[in-house]
Amino acid sequence: MADLFGIGLSGLKSAQTQLSVTGQNISNVNTPGYTRQTAVQASQVPSLTGAGYLGNGSKVVDVDRIYNQFLTNQVRSSTSSNAEVNAFQSQMEQLNTLVSGAATGITPGLQNYFDALQTAIEDPSNLPARQLFLSEAEGLASRFNTVQSSLAGQNQFIGQQMSTLADQASRLATSVAQYNDSIAKAAANGAQPNDLLDARDEAVRQLSELVGITVVPQDDNQINVFVGSGQPLVVGNQASTLAVRPGASDPSRVDIVLKSGGSTQDITSLVSGGELGGLMRYREDVLDQALNAIGRLSLSIADESNKQLGQGLDLNGNAGSLLFNDINNEALVDGRSRARVNNTDPNAKLDILISDTSQLSTSDYEVVFSSATEFTVRRTSDDKVSGPYNLGGAPPPELDGFTIELDSGSITSGDRFLLTPTRYAAANIDVVMQEPQELAFAAPASSDASLDNRGTGSITQPTLTSGPTPIDPAALQTLLPVDLSYDSATGELTSSSGTLNPSPLVISPGQNNSVELTVGGYTFSMSMSGTPKDGDTFTLNFNTGVADNRNALVMSELQSAKVLGKANGADGLSFVDGYGDLVQRVATYTAQARTDSESSAAVLQQATNNRDSVSAVSLDEEAANLIKFEQYYNASAQVIQVARSLFDTLLSSIR
Repeated sequence: MADLFGIGLSGLKSAQTQLSVTGQNISNVNTPGYTRQTAVQASQVPSLTGAGYLGNGSKVVDVDRIYNQFLTNQVRSSTSSNAEVNAFQSQMEQLNTLVSGAATGITPGLQNYFDALQTAIEDPSNLPARQLFLSEAEGLASRFNTVQSSLAGQNQFIGQQMSTLADQASRLATSVAQYNDSIAKAAANGAQPNDLLDARDEAVRQLSELVGITVVPQDDNQINVFVGSGQPLVVGNQASTLAVRPGASDPSRVDIVLKSGGSTQDITSLVSGGELGGLMRYREDVLDQALNAIGRLSLSIADESNKQLGQGLDLNGNAGSLLFNDINNEALVDGRSRARVNNTDPNAKLDILISDTSQLSTSDYEVVFSSATEFTVRRTSDDKVSGPYNLGGAPPPELDGFTIELDSGSITSGDRFLLTPTRYAAANIDVVMQEPQELAFAAPASSDASLDNRGTGSITQPTLTSGPTPIDPAALQTLLPVDLSYDSATGELTSSSGTLNPSPLVISPGQNNSVELTVGGYTFSMSMSGTPKDGDTFTLNFNTGVADNRNALVMSELQSAKVLGKANGADGLSFVDGYGDLVQRVATYTAQARTDSESSAAVLQQATNNRDSVSAVSLDEEAANLIKFEQYYNASAQVIQVARSLFDTLLSSIR
């Protein structure tokens, strides 16, 4: 009877434990990261009797987590990937709206700019039409400023967000280290501290949302956590710290560093995964390229417009002045080169001067000095290394449409500079012309045929194909007029001054003949047709017609001219096509990001479902267990009641 009482009592205790575990599962059904637990029950050691071995009831030997390491790792990995693509997509959506929007995009501004130019061409002496063109130029510059400001704001937001995420990751790493310590101590007696293990797993999962990590279990139930390419974030009960600092080569951007003990390691290029990885991938692959592309476009528009206006005459007969600010003004040049913080002379500066906007790329560059004057240049977009170059050389070294000169300070071997020739250009584009009369829509020269000519020969109006920018009207007036005379005996066209190309220039009567005349550094091209007679004369004059629009017509051709991206013999792109290429690439990135977001969300959901099918709490199952273990408890209590009744009967018989 004593044995029966003990058996019943053991069953009662086992049932009570089973009910407690079931209740724990039910109460934590909505606890993030909770893993369903189960009580492991076993028979107690039997006793040897004359009738053989008789059982002594049951006992609960352990409380296990229903846990699968592989499924947990899948959830963690999927969480990191999903957070990365979502962070990337969020920034892409903003950029896509910015560059393609009618109110913020560059394309409408370009169209308005050239439409206003076309209106002015129709009546070049009309001041309101000229003023409209100036206003549209200001509107175009404002659009560039707005896009640049928005992209700079994104860069600032990314820096702030990276700082916040680094702080959160550091706090979670500290929590994981503390859990490691508590788990190691609690597991010293051989039992698993299930709730602590769940809490640590949830902290690790949350950490994986912020940054890609690798988790390595240890023999003492602790885990080590690594970031990047194996940099330790958590080792046992010790946690390192993630932080941000201004970039070594570009203080406007932040870098990620890992602080451990007294050392600090830059891991910016090593971090991937999680929200941090998504933001950094967007900054590296998209934002920098967008800033550079917008900057290159603004430089090209400003430079091409200024150069063409410099080839003409305004309403006052003066040489064309700048419409947009000089692309090599001090503010722009200052932003194109940054010295690394550990350079020998922190005040040393390089001047990056744009020499040919058609050759500019959308890449950044790294300059590395091997001596005080010798250096190489690495183009970051494809890691192509050029050089070595000599800093003191004359002319200065030139590549990809810009030259490199020393502005101030001293250089020593090992010094490095980051070059961003186009990055900040759109922020500084501005209309500097004040008066519409200053627009140089007229060509500097005109041509006519002598009234005494006897033949049918005619000559087109000249186009200035090369010369100083801006032109010098006073000097040009001293060079013109130039008379072109036809000699029927030789078929040649001769000039009173200057040089014809080719020389001698033989005219084919009845055909179109190209005529190129260089005089005093100015080269004009014309076309002669018809059949001239011997002695017929054609004159190249200085233009005095204020209603002339020929320079404006040439300027209007910039709308479709391929003036962007002509490096290495490429055909190049027009302004509209150049911006359209950026819009298309952004749209493609955005569409891919949406697809990636949907697929990664589906993968994460499937991984979560797989994990939950094994480890999550099922209320239906737990409710059934509750009934089962309640019956078990009641039955065990009944066994005790029977044992007591038998014992009472025995006592009564003795009395």
